[in-house]
Amino acid sequence: MALFHFSVTQVRRSAGQSVIASAAYRAGEKLYSEYYGETNDYTRKGGVIHTEIFLPPHAPDIYRDRATLWNAVKKSEKHPKAQIAYSSDIALQSELTMEENIVLAREFVQANLVAKGMIADLAVHAPDKEGGLSNPHFHVLTTMRPLNPDGSFAAKQRREYALDEHGNRIRDGDGKYVFNAIHTTDWHAPETLEAWRAAWCDLVNRRFEKKDLPCRIDHRSYARQGIDQIPTVHEGPNVHKMESKGIRTEKGELNRWIKTTNRLICDLRKKIAALKDWMEEIREELSKPEVPPLIQLLCDHFEKRNQDAYSNKGKVRNLKQFSEVINFLEQQNIRTLDDHEFRVNSIREEFHTLTDSLQAKQNGWMN
Repeated sequence: MALFHFSVTQVRRSAGQSVIASAAYRAGEKLYSEYYGETNDYTRKGGVIHTEIFLPPHAPDIYRDRATLWNAVKKSEKHPKAQIAYSSDIALQSELTMEENIVLAREFVQANLVAKGMIADLAVHAPDKEGGLSNPHFHVLTTMRPLNPDGSFAAKQRREYALDEHGNRIRDGDGKYVFNAIHTTDWHAPETLEAWRAAWCDLVNRRFEKKDLPCRIDHRSYARQGIDQIPTVHEGPNVHKMESKGIRTEKGELNRWIKTTNRLICDLRKKIAALKDWMEEIREELSKPEVPPLIQLLCDHFEKRNQDAYSNKGKVRNLKQFSEVINFLEQQNIRTLDDHEFRVNSIREEFHTLTDSLQAKQNGWMN
């Protein structure tokens, strides 16, 4: 089943994170951090099948060495709470070969990240014989500072000072000049992330189309797509490992609840849609001054359909549908058209309540 997952986070010194450790883990290498004075050794890590560093044209060639690159990045960040790098985690597609996936990952990184001036460190992960990671995906660590023409790291922001009517700088109550911090790139912007996510979907879907595969991925939320479903939460390799060993996790339990709820919603909507179709066919009966009970109308309707059926197979199919609809109506206590409309509205409210509850849980995890 085609899968879309594309998350971007930051490697932050304030959170005690090391970009050297992050790079070593993703690449499955042994790297030394000059800032922390420690070695990060992940050479025994399995599942790393491809690594590569991409440089824009004006970047020094020495940055093709992973340790040199990320130690230089750390040196460029002086603040003790500095944001060091962007870290992207993107799902690959099981419908494609690993070679095809790697080609897509490389093409995406070059066209969307390196073309913007970023240095990108790519690592492709896939399952190994020992169990390894449970889902093929790739990581990209990218620089946050643009490069100057000479290859040195430039500023992330510049100051734009507030001026009075005479063009003089304005001071605040402490005597300091008032200014706004202006980003020197658009890499931080939500619109940029949206464009990257859309570009990845476009690359993958074009490959699906070329291979005559019917599946597609979409970067938009279910709500934006007009799909009344609750999205599952990303579990990650650690949760997958625990679940595969029979250890039930909070995220695993939530995803099981979401999948069950989505099946119920889908089933209800299918039955209601079918019921609406049947009501359309018996519109003449519904327009009479005294409308018979809904179940009686359906009995009459299916009896007529069976009279017009050309085969026993068609009659059996009609009988099965009739039984399903009658059971549904009785379970939902629907006896009139008004009851039906009330239940449809109730389902909509239940869906919105479920999605609001899930959003609250997700926000709680992120905070």
